[in-house]
Amino acid sequence: MTLGAPAQPFDAVAAGYDATFTDRRLGRWLRGIVWQRLERTFEPGQHLLELGCGTGEDAVWLARRGLRVTATDASPAMLEETRRKADVAGCGDAVATRLLDLTAEFADGLRAGSYDGAFSSFGPLNCVADHRALAGQLARLVRPGGKLVIVVMGPVCPWEIAWHLLHLKPRTAFRRWRSGQVAQVGPRGRPGGQVRVWYPSHRRLRREFAPHFRTLEVAGVGLLLPPTEMGHLVDRAPGAFERLAALDRRFAGALPWRWLNDHYLMVMERR
Repeated sequence: MTLGAPAQPFDAVAAGYDATFTDRRLGRWLRGIVWQRLERTFEPGQHLLELGCGTGEDAVWLARRGLRVTATDASPAMLEETRRKADVAGCGDAVATRLLDLTAEFADGLRAGSYDGAFSSFGPLNCVADHRALAGQLARLVRPGGKLVIVVMGPVCPWEIAWHLLHLKPRTAFRRWRSGQVAQVGPRGRPGGQVRVWYPSHRRLRREFAPHFRTLEVAGVGLLLPPTEMGHLVDRAPGAFERLAALDRRFAGALPWRWLNDHYLMVMERR
Protein backbone atom coordinates (compact mmCIF):
# COMPACT_ATOMS: atom_id res chain seq x y z
CA MET A 1 0.00 0.00 0.00
CA THR A 2 1.49 3.31 -1.04
CA LEU A 3 1.40 6.40 1.12
CA GLY A 4 -1.59 8.55 0.20
CA ALA A 5 -3.86 11.33 1.41
CA PRO A 6 -5.57 10.61 4.73
CA ALA A 7 -8.96 10.26 3.05
CA GLN A 8 -7.85 7.21 1.06
CA PRO A 9 -6.85 4.82 3.86
CA PHE A 10 -9.61 5.91 6.20
CA ASP A 11 -12.18 5.38 3.46
CA ALA A 12 -11.07 1.76 3.32
CA VAL A 13 -11.62 1.12 7.06
CA ALA A 14 -14.77 3.22 7.61
CA ALA A 15 -17.29 0.38 7.32
CA GLY A 16 -15.52 -1.78 9.90
CA TYR A 17 -14.26 0.89 12.28
CA ASP A 18 -17.03 0.56 14.85
CA ALA A 19 -16.56 -3.20 15.05
CA THR A 20 -12.82 -2.86 15.71
CA PHE A 21 -12.99 0.00 18.23
CA THR A 22 -16.29 1.73 19.02
CA ASP A 23 -18.29 -1.40 19.84
CA ARG A 24 -15.54 -3.20 21.76
CA ARG A 25 -15.38 -3.07 25.55
CA LEU A 26 -12.10 -1.09 25.61
CA GLY A 27 -13.43 1.42 23.11
CA ARG A 28 -16.56 2.01 25.18
CA TRP A 29 -14.52 2.58 28.34
CA LEU A 30 -12.11 5.01 26.70
CA ARG A 31 -14.90 6.91 24.98
CA GLY A 32 -16.79 7.08 28.28
CA ILE A 33 -13.85 8.88 29.87
CA VAL A 34 -13.90 11.43 27.04
CA TRP A 35 -17.69 11.85 27.23
CA GLN A 36 -17.45 12.78 30.90
CA ARG A 37 -15.24 15.72 29.94
CA LEU A 38 -17.41 16.70 26.96
CA GLU A 39 -20.52 16.74 29.15
CA ARG A 40 -18.72 18.84 31.73
CA THR A 41 -17.40 21.31 29.13
CA PHE A 42 -20.25 21.90 26.69
CA GLU A 43 -23.92 22.79 27.23
CA PRO A 44 -27.18 21.99 25.39
CA GLY A 45 -27.97 24.52 22.69
CA GLN A 46 -24.34 25.13 21.74
CA HIS A 47 -23.00 24.64 18.22
CA LEU A 48 -19.76 22.66 18.05
CA LEU A 49 -17.21 21.97 15.32
CA GLU A 50 -15.81 18.43 15.36
CA LEU A 51 -12.44 17.78 13.68
CA GLY A 52 -12.07 14.22 12.44
CA CYS A 53 -15.48 12.81 13.29
CA GLY A 54 -14.83 9.25 12.13
CA THR A 55 -18.12 7.33 12.14
CA GLY A 56 -19.90 10.04 14.14
CA GLU A 57 -20.17 8.33 17.52
CA ASP A 58 -19.30 11.49 19.47
CA ALA A 59 -21.40 13.75 17.26
CA VAL A 60 -24.50 11.61 17.76
CA TRP A 61 -23.91 11.38 21.52
CA LEU A 62 -23.72 15.17 21.76
CA ALA A 63 -26.71 15.70 19.48
CA ARG A 64 -28.82 13.46 21.69
CA ARG A 65 -27.95 15.81 24.56
CA GLY A 66 -29.23 18.88 22.81
CA LEU A 67 -26.15 20.22 21.02
CA ARG A 68 -25.66 20.93 17.32
CA VAL A 69 -22.54 19.50 15.70
CA THR A 70 -20.81 20.23 12.41
CA ALA A 71 -18.96 16.94 12.00
CA THR A 72 -15.98 17.13 9.65
CA ASP A 73 -13.58 14.55 8.27
CA ALA A 74 -11.16 14.09 5.38
CA SER A 75 -12.79 10.75 4.53
CA PRO A 76 -16.03 10.79 2.51
CA ALA A 77 -16.76 7.22 3.65
CA MET A 78 -16.48 8.23 7.32
CA LEU A 79 -18.88 11.11 6.68
CA GLU A 80 -21.35 8.71 5.07
CA GLU A 81 -21.21 6.54 8.20
CA THR A 82 -21.78 9.63 10.37
CA ARG A 83 -24.76 10.72 8.32
CA ARG A 84 -26.30 7.25 8.43
CA LYS A 85 -25.74 6.89 12.17
CA ALA A 86 -27.26 10.32 12.93
CA ASP A 87 -30.33 9.56 10.83
CA VAL A 88 -30.85 6.16 12.49
CA ALA A 89 -30.50 7.79 15.93
CA GLY A 90 -33.16 10.35 15.02
CA CYS A 91 -30.87 13.36 15.42
CA GLY A 92 -29.96 13.99 11.80
CA ASP A 93 -31.22 17.58 11.97
CA ALA A 94 -28.65 18.35 14.69
CA VAL A 95 -25.64 16.84 12.88
CA ALA A 96 -24.26 18.44 9.73
CA THR A 97 -21.38 16.78 7.86
CA ARG A 98 -18.62 18.49 5.94
CA LEU A 99 -15.53 17.29 4.06
CA LEU A 100 -12.50 18.94 5.68
CA ASP A 101 -8.76 18.34 5.47
CA LEU A 102 -6.93 19.38 8.65
CA THR A 103 -3.64 19.61 6.78
CA ALA A 104 -5.00 22.34 4.47
CA GLU A 105 -6.50 25.81 4.87
CA PHE A 106 -10.08 25.13 5.93
CA ALA A 107 -11.22 28.15 7.97
CA ASP A 108 -12.03 30.21 4.86
CA GLY A 109 -14.86 27.85 4.03
CA LEU A 110 -16.58 28.29 7.40
CA ARG A 111 -18.15 31.36 9.02
CA ALA A 112 -15.81 33.12 11.44
CA GLY A 113 -16.85 33.07 15.09
CA SER A 114 -19.85 30.82 14.39
CA TYR A 115 -18.97 28.01 16.82
CA ASP A 116 -19.40 27.91 20.59
CA GLY A 117 -16.64 25.33 20.82
CA ALA A 118 -14.71 22.62 19.02
CA PHE A 119 -13.40 19.16 19.76
CA SER A 120 -11.34 16.37 18.26
CA SER A 121 -11.30 12.89 19.74
CA PHE A 122 -8.91 9.93 19.53
CA GLY A 123 -6.10 11.15 17.35
CA PRO A 124 -7.10 13.16 14.24
CA LEU A 125 -4.74 15.91 15.41
CA ASN A 126 -1.91 13.36 15.35
CA CYS A 127 -2.13 13.49 11.56
CA VAL A 128 -1.23 17.21 11.61
CA ALA A 129 2.38 18.40 11.65
CA ASP A 130 1.77 22.16 12.14
CA HIS A 131 -0.43 22.70 15.19
CA ARG A 132 0.31 26.42 15.36
CA ALA A 133 -1.40 26.93 12.01
CA LEU A 134 -4.29 24.71 13.12
CA ALA A 135 -4.72 26.74 16.31
CA GLY A 136 -4.84 29.94 14.28
CA GLN A 137 -7.59 28.57 12.05
CA LEU A 138 -9.62 27.37 15.02
CA ALA A 139 -9.26 30.79 16.65
CA ARG A 140 -11.01 32.30 13.64
CA LEU A 141 -13.94 29.91 13.97
CA VAL A 142 -14.50 29.60 17.74
CA ARG A 143 -15.92 32.62 19.53
CA PRO A 144 -13.93 34.21 22.40
CA GLY A 145 -14.55 32.26 25.58
CA GLY A 146 -15.46 29.12 23.61
CA LYS A 147 -13.96 25.81 24.70
CA LEU A 148 -11.74 23.40 22.80
CA VAL A 149 -11.43 19.72 23.79
CA ILE A 150 -8.79 17.61 22.06
CA VAL A 151 -7.79 13.98 22.61
CA VAL A 152 -4.31 13.22 21.29
CA MET A 153 -1.98 10.22 21.24
CA GLY A 154 1.02 11.11 23.39
CA PRO A 155 4.72 10.29 22.96
CA VAL A 156 4.97 7.78 25.85
CA CYS A 157 2.63 4.80 26.25
CA PRO A 158 4.02 2.35 28.87
CA TRP A 159 1.66 -0.42 27.79
CA GLU A 160 2.80 -0.17 24.19
CA ILE A 161 6.48 -0.04 25.10
CA ALA A 162 6.28 -3.04 27.43
CA TRP A 163 4.18 -5.14 25.05
CA HIS A 164 6.46 -4.70 22.06
CA LEU A 165 9.66 -5.13 24.08
CA LEU A 166 8.20 -8.38 25.43
CA HIS A 167 7.70 -9.46 21.82
CA LEU A 168 11.27 -8.41 20.92
CA LYS A 169 10.21 -5.46 18.76
CA PRO A 170 12.20 -2.52 20.16
CA ARG A 171 11.72 -0.33 17.09
CA THR A 172 7.95 -0.66 17.36
CA ALA A 173 8.09 -0.17 21.14
CA PHE A 174 9.59 3.31 20.76
CA ARG A 175 7.93 4.34 17.50
CA ARG A 176 6.17 7.31 19.09
CA TRP A 177 9.54 8.96 19.70
CA ARG A 178 9.99 9.24 15.92
CA SER A 179 7.37 11.80 14.94
CA GLY A 180 6.38 12.05 11.31
CA GLN A 181 6.70 8.31 10.77
CA VAL A 182 4.41 6.30 8.55
CA ALA A 183 1.68 4.43 10.44
CA GLN A 184 -0.71 1.70 9.38
CA VAL A 185 -4.42 2.55 9.25
CA GLY A 186 -6.53 -0.32 10.54
CA PRO A 187 -5.46 -3.90 11.31
CA ARG A 188 -2.48 -5.20 9.38
CA GLY A 189 -3.32 -7.55 6.56
CA ARG A 190 -6.67 -5.90 5.93
CA PRO A 191 -7.62 -3.20 3.41
CA GLY A 192 -6.38 0.18 4.53
CA GLY A 193 -3.35 2.34 4.00
CA GLN A 194 -0.77 4.51 5.65
CA VAL A 195 -0.54 8.07 6.99
CA ARG A 196 2.16 10.11 8.67
CA VAL A 197 1.69 10.54 12.40
CA TRP A 198 3.12 12.92 15.00
CA TYR A 199 3.03 12.41 18.79
CA PRO A 200 3.28 15.83 20.48
CA SER A 201 3.49 16.15 24.25
CA HIS A 202 0.80 18.14 26.03
CA ARG A 203 3.44 20.73 26.97
CA ARG A 204 4.25 21.25 23.32
CA LEU A 205 0.59 21.62 22.35
CA ARG A 206 0.05 24.04 25.23
CA ARG A 207 2.81 26.25 23.78
CA GLU A 208 1.62 25.97 20.21
CA PHE A 209 -2.00 26.83 21.05
CA ALA A 210 -1.06 29.51 23.63
CA PRO A 211 -1.33 32.56 21.34
CA HIS A 212 -5.05 31.80 20.83
CA PHE A 213 -6.14 29.37 23.56
CA ARG A 214 -5.58 29.13 27.32
CA THR A 215 -5.17 25.62 28.71
CA LEU A 216 -7.64 24.82 31.50
CA GLU A 217 -7.08 21.10 32.08
CA VAL A 218 -4.92 18.16 31.04
CA ALA A 219 -6.02 14.61 31.83
CA GLY A 220 -4.81 11.16 30.88
CA VAL A 221 -7.00 8.72 28.95
CA GLY A 222 -5.92 5.15 29.57
CA LEU A 223 -2.79 4.80 31.70
CA LEU A 224 -3.83 1.51 33.26
CA LEU A 225 -5.73 0.35 30.19
CA PRO A 226 -3.93 -0.98 27.11
CA PRO A 227 -3.89 1.04 23.88
CA THR A 228 -6.72 0.59 21.42
CA GLU A 229 -4.81 -1.85 19.22
CA MET A 230 -4.73 -4.28 22.17
CA GLY A 231 -8.45 -4.44 22.78
CA HIS A 232 -8.28 -8.23 22.51
CA LEU A 233 -6.53 -8.33 25.89
CA VAL A 234 -9.50 -6.64 27.56
CA ASP A 235 -11.90 -9.06 25.89
CA ARG A 236 -9.99 -11.97 27.45
CA ALA A 237 -10.09 -10.63 31.03
CA PRO A 238 -12.92 -8.06 31.26
CA GLY A 239 -13.32 -8.24 35.04
CA ALA A 240 -9.70 -7.40 35.82
CA PHE A 241 -9.59 -4.59 33.29
CA GLU A 242 -12.90 -3.18 34.49
CA ARG A 243 -11.28 -2.51 37.87
CA LEU A 244 -8.37 -0.82 36.12
CA ALA A 245 -10.81 1.28 34.09
CA ALA A 246 -12.46 2.51 37.31
CA LEU A 247 -9.06 3.57 38.67
CA ASP A 248 -8.26 5.27 35.38
CA ARG A 249 -11.42 7.38 35.58
CA ARG A 250 -10.67 8.30 39.19
CA PHE A 251 -7.08 9.43 38.65
CA ALA A 252 -7.24 10.73 35.08
CA GLY A 253 -6.21 14.27 36.06
CA ALA A 254 -3.28 13.40 38.33
CA LEU A 255 0.39 13.26 37.48
CA PRO A 256 1.92 11.23 35.88
CA TRP A 257 -1.36 10.17 34.30
CA ARG A 258 -1.29 13.30 32.17
CA TRP A 259 1.46 12.02 29.91
CA LEU A 260 1.93 8.26 30.50
CA ASN A 261 -1.10 7.26 28.44
CA ASP A 262 -2.19 5.98 25.07
CA HIS A 263 -4.06 9.31 24.78
CA TYR A 264 -4.31 12.49 26.79
CA LEU A 265 -7.12 15.05 26.85
CA MET A 266 -6.77 18.84 26.92
CA VAL A 267 -9.47 21.41 27.62
CA MET A 268 -8.69 24.94 26.36
CA GLU A 269 -10.48 28.27 26.21
CA ARG A 270 -10.42 30.71 23.31
CA ARG A 271 -8.73 33.93 24.41
